[in-house]
Amino acid sequence: MSISDLFDSGFKRRNEDHFASIVRVAMDDGVITDDEKAFLDRLARNLDISEEDYKLILKDYQSHPINPPTSYDSRLERLFDLARMVHVDHIQGDKEETLLKKIAIGLGFRTDNVKYVVDKALTLVADGVDLDTFIDEIKHMNR
Repeated sequence: MSISDLFDSGFKRRNEDHFASIVRVAMDDGVITDDEKAFLDRLARNLDISEEDYKLILKDYQSHPINPPTSYDSRLERLFDLARMVHVDHIQGDKEETLLKKIAIGLGFRTDNVKYVVDKALTLVADGVDLDTFIDEIKHMNR
């Protein structure tokens, strides 16, 4: 096995674990809504999850470890990516906010300020900011 095969399989596994973590968050209330399903479909495509793996993960998402990002910057990067996906999917209103709040809590953001973080994230993404601006604005949103 070559080093590139090891890297590819490790990267694939991380994507599957990340996807399974988001499925776990979506299943927190026992149901995946149509909006959540559409989001998961798009996320699976973006993470290069095969149709077969997608079905296996949905069926047995709890067998995957939860690996939230350990650094604050990594959490912000994932939040940026996910907020952009929610925005591009045109999930609107309360559904958009509820979905992203659940995911943000799964990423490790505190429940007492997740509403403010999600509101700011969605506003920044709608304004079309880049990742560096997004991170700076979220870090300094209480100025």
